[in-house]
Amino acid sequence: MRKLVFATRGSALALWQTRRVAELLVEHNPGHTVLEHVIRTRGDEDRTSPLPEIGGAGVFTEALERALLDGTADVAVHSLKDLPIEQRNGLAIGAVCLREDVRDVLISRGGQSLADLDAGSIVGTSSRRRSAQILSIRPDLDVRPIRGNVETRVAKVDAGEYAATVLAAAGIRRLGLEARVSEWLSLETFLPAPGQGALAVQCRNEDAAARALLAPLDDADVRVCTEAERQFLALLGGGCSLPVAAYATVAGEMLHLRGFVGSQSGRRSIRVEERTSRSDGRAAAARLAARAFTEGAAALLEE
Repeated sequence: MRKLVFATRGSALALWQTRRVAELLVEHNPGHTVLEHVIRTRGDEDRTSPLPEIGGAGVFTEALERALLDGTADVAVHSLKDLPIEQRNGLAIGAVCLREDVRDVLISRGGQSLADLDAGSIVGTSSRRRSAQILSIRPDLDVRPIRGNVETRVAKVDAGEYAATVLAAAGIRRLGLEARVSEWLSLETFLPAPGQGALAVQCRNEDAAARALLAPLDDADVRVCTEAERQFLALLGGGCSLPVAAYATVAGEMLHLRGFVGSQSGRRSIRVEERTSRSDGRAAAARLAARAFTEGAAALLEE
């Protein structure tokens, strides 16, 4: 039997996610034990700068990946939406699993919905994707960067620094904060980040034993969907700080993929979608990305 070291950030959400994956691993592999190795990332060290300014993709994951590569840890659990598209040499995603509610939610000080916020209200988000979609719906709002973990952002709303903030429903549910939600934003108008709600469990590519332990945790439907979503993002530029959204679902052998590209001002957006076979997800993502470029995506991304 093996003792596995899990690298994790120290936030309540990161610890919840790591511990849940560790529980599942032990359930599938009785007798194995796990240890936590808490690591501070660049995103934890700098809690004030907007994420795109300090690197965007990888600010919450690169320190954990280094721990895997230097042997300090055996496994790392990430929110898949935070994991860079380009896989670091020497590492593998051993499982994609536990996809929660993929929606975004609005938490406002007075319980208002997005439509009911007063003109000029300050709405906090760390995501250009969210900013673009908020402004496409409510161009009269004042969208500003907000940093910190889930509890910190909610506290900033309660303190009056912001009228509202937009967060991932998955984190809210995992932390048991559903009662704080003012509005569950509809997928018809507000698409998630590629991979949102899913967990990626990473290990060293050469560690065949760890990969075998993680294999039973992999969810084939979640992997198919998130690979299509992340391929759409990759072909549009690959950065998690881009104003790009994508969401795929599967039903039997069919896959439905939707994509969004927005301008930072919210004045223009492109929406594309396709229904195809589940085995065609990555090719469908390529077709949708090409269609988005035909409709002017390059100009929106340059903005």
